[in-house]
Amino acid sequence: MASALKGRLKRMEQRFERVLWRLRLIAILPVIMSLVSTVVSFVLGTVEIAKALAGLGHVDQLDKTFVAELLGAIVSGIDLYLIGIALLIFGYGVYELLISPIEAAREHDQGGGGLLDIRNLDQLKEKLVKVLVVALIVSAFKAMLTLPIKDGPSLAFFSLSVLLLALSGYLVTGNADKVLHR
Repeated sequence: MASALKGRLKRMEQRFERVLWRLRLIAILPVIMSLVSTVVSFVLGTVEIAKALAGLGHVDQLDKTFVAELLGAIVSGIDLYLIGIALLIFGYGVYELLISPIEAAREHDQGGGGLLDIRNLDQLKEKLVKVLVVALIVSAFKAMLTLPIKDGPSLAFFSLSVLLLALSGYLVTGNADKVLHR
């Protein structure tokens, strides 16, 4: 009687674990949505840059304001590309971690360590943070293009902004770890 109960409990446990294992496939929804969002971000970035470049034909004289606006529009497009890359990394990482390794990516891997080589949650988080920080740096650069410099304090603010952007770029590249561990 006790062994029959144990056998029944074991079968129930195995069925539950099979259902639980299959439930991970629900993660295909965020994968598909992030990939669709990647395409949308890339299209929007391309449209933004194309509109900026189309504006070049309507200019008789290049003044500083126009150049700043043109660069701002181009940087906006680049920012949308970076957001698309972050969404691509997210979708790829969720698929690799929860659903299945992508064999086609492994076939063409030239030594690993690429942006889409994601083996664990920490790698996914690290790669996403790097891309998002770069996107924030690009956004800050866009804001700095139109920052009016009229006096000493505004020049100091601009200089501090440049310094913070440089520091952010330095920290994102990972060179800070090398300096700190010497």
